[in-house]
Amino acid sequence: MRMWAIVERELRKFLRSPALMLVATVFPLVQLIVLGNAFGGKIRDARLGVVDEDGGTMALKVREAFDSVQANVRTFVPVYYTDDRKAMEDVRNGKIDGAVIIPPQFSRRVYEQEHPRLALIVDNSDNFMSSSLEQKMSELTDALNAPVVQPRMLQSIALETVELYPYIEYMKYLLPGSITLAMFVSVMIGGGMLYIDDKARGIHEGYLVTPITRSELVFGLNLAGAIKAVVSGVVITVIGSLLAGVGSVFRPDVFLGLMLMILCTALALNSMMFLMMVRVEDPLVPRATFGVLNTLLFFPSGAIYPIRAFPWWLRGIAYVDPFSYAVHGFKGLLLKDASLRAVSGDMLFLGAFAAIALMIATPLFKRTL
Repeated sequence: MRMWAIVERELRKFLRSPALMLVATVFPLVQLIVLGNAFGGKIRDARLGVVDEDGGTMALKVREAFDSVQANVRTFVPVYYTDDRKAMEDVRNGKIDGAVIIPPQFSRRVYEQEHPRLALIVDNSDNFMSSSLEQKMSELTDALNAPVVQPRMLQSIALETVELYPYIEYMKYLLPGSITLAMFVSVMIGGGMLYIDDKARGIHEGYLVTPITRSELVFGLNLAGAIKAVVSGVVITVIGSLLAGVGSVFRPDVFLGLMLMILCTALALNSMMFLMMVRVEDPLVPRATFGVLNTLLFFPSGAIYPIRAFPWWLRGIAYVDPFSYAVHGFKGLLLKDASLRAVSGDMLFLGAFAAIALMIATPLFKRTL
């Protein structure tokens, strides 16, 4: 009962502060909406300069292919030039995003099979734009090189990709990370900043003059913080799934798995934050470390970019980061319709992480003034 009294007091204080509740839930939703729409989209209406120095029939065919791209997928809009130097200068100045030069004698080289070439000039300071233009130009040249009459016998090996899941927009891909981030913000505010503020205001001194034990204090404070994180996680899961169009969240089996994953994540993140703040006295410390912790825990977790692309030292951080296992578990349940058995390893790590953090934090908690 003494432990639950602490939990009740912490939750009442949290519920009486709408601003804290708003920050803990709205910030991750804003990030999900903005980043989900700002990243991962396909290039549209890029300005591609076209310099036709040939004027032959094959050059006309190339220009028709460019006009077809503009009318259909709209990856780029051709802007025609008469001077290649002017086109290159506009690419350099950022007026256009790239330029294609059709050299003189291009059509004759095509007919005589003398290695005809097109020149693509890109601004490689923007790797995403340049790679998108290169990919689309490669597709166009492959289509132009395809024979009009297909041979009876297969002369080249073709690759056909089989996708296991429907197309996943970037907002859906970002949803697991946003849920984890929302819970982290909740424990950072409700289990970190408020905990240190209560110390500075002398509220904890009132706990220490009661017969409550050290373990009851530690477990009561952690349980209260975990409950706040669970509420935040449930809200973001439901609202984020509606915004991203993930309908599987409302299936009973998936929802049960999400609740267990949210609980394990809340316990792991809150116990980690409590361990980091158990000896801190200055209220400015959690505020100063929020940005550092967010960078150190969120970005290496695979929420935005695959872990396999990281250097070895950043992979080492990801392998011990509870964010990584939370993101992996949420991704499996929300995007892959995975079973509880598939994410049991993630839950086991998060549960073990929480238990170890509490075992270390309990003896570090000062029972005296």
